[in-house]
Amino acid sequence: MKDYQNKKILITGGLGFIGSNLARKLVNLGAKVTLVDNLDPHCGGNYFNIVDFKDQVSIHIFDIRENYKLDKAIEKQDLFFNLAAQTSHVGSMTDPKKDLEINLIAQLSMLETCRKINPNLKIVFSSTRQLYGTPDYLPVDENHNVRPVDVNGINKYASEWYHLLYNNVHGIKSCCLRLTNTYGPGMRVKDARQTFIGFWIRNLLDKKPIEVYGNGQQLRDLNYIDDCVNAFLIAGINEKANGRIYNLGSNEVLSLESIAKKMSEFVTESSYNIIPFPDDRKAIDIGDYYSDFSRISSELQWKPQISLDAGLKKTIEYYKSHSLHYLDD
Repeated sequence: MKDYQNKKILITGGLGFIGSNLARKLVNLGAKVTLVDNLDPHCGGNYFNIVDFKDQVSIHIFDIRENYKLDKAIEKQDLFFNLAAQTSHVGSMTDPKKDLEINLIAQLSMLETCRKINPNLKIVFSSTRQLYGTPDYLPVDENHNVRPVDVNGINKYASEWYHLLYNNVHGIKSCCLRLTNTYGPGMRVKDARQTFIGFWIRNLLDKKPIEVYGNGQQLRDLNYIDDCVNAFLIAGINEKANGRIYNLGSNEVLSLESIAKKMSEFVTESSYNIIPFPDDRKAIDIGDYYSDFSRISSELQWKPQISLDAGLKKTIEYYKSHSLHYLDD
């Protein structure tokens, strides 16, 4: 991707899971990368995520709700990967105001800043499959009804449309990627706020059984972080993406029990248990879900390349070596 050579790139949520992996790839492609993160202890920001290239990026620590600090960060950038978010679905229900402030109000403020200071910027917004709610049919395509089951889904959906509105009305090139279950090195594993896979890995490292909620037969698709990063990079340089919404997804669709079984087989003396849903999880569970990602495949030629077995093995090995940097409480 020679298009990124010497490009000026801003990544909010840059010390987090996806942001840091994206930044590493961009640095390797010759881009000039600026990272913004607030290092909120409830989110995924972690300096260790960029330890191998920290001297090759510019880092700014502040909250995106402090909009006045964004002016200089946004000025003169060529591309903006908008990844900063409150990602916990349960957290959005226990503190809906915070989710509103971060996932919607701050997003609109950032778009206004872009319009006033750098209207030539291209924005790729990180959204979520959670906004679909309980599927009416499978696989879920982008034309599926949007019926969020939590505050996070409502705010992410509204934020998507602010991005598309600014694309359509103000000419600020924007697109939205609806991510499914992304996993890999750098994700939060100390709790279940970011991803169930991360917390399952913590259980494995702590020599505890993986806890699978419900009957374990709920279907899911997962994307390894390298495939997710590749989707962002492709969307960032392809003009066809402007004004579009894309699902990410995988051709490998497995039950939660099957995924837990695979993971436990990669770690000696490990196991999993099927247990009832906690009440807060049951209230927002969507049952089976997997994506139809044919739109991004046909329009942008993106397809996942990393198999689930390979991705899980890489991820577990990473945390075996670096767990001390991710399990501190």
